[in-house]
Amino acid sequence: MNTVTYTVPKIHCANCVHTVETELSEIPGVESVKASNVDQRVVINFSEPASEDQILATLVEINYPAEA
Repeated sequence: MNTVTYTVPKIHCANCVHTVETELSEIPGVESVKASNVDQRVVINFSEPASEDQILATLVEINYPAEA
């Protein structure tokens, strides 16, 4: 299992947290997602077939891009 943490500046409220957690959880292979509007971070645990590229692309797609 892989764990990644991203800073996502557009997370401002509970609705943002819900959207990010729901959308990322739908990716096959994503085991857990914990988003926080307090520190604007998302922690994702995943394994195959999910990939970091897919996770980052999904964040862009839902308009919550991770900070580089």
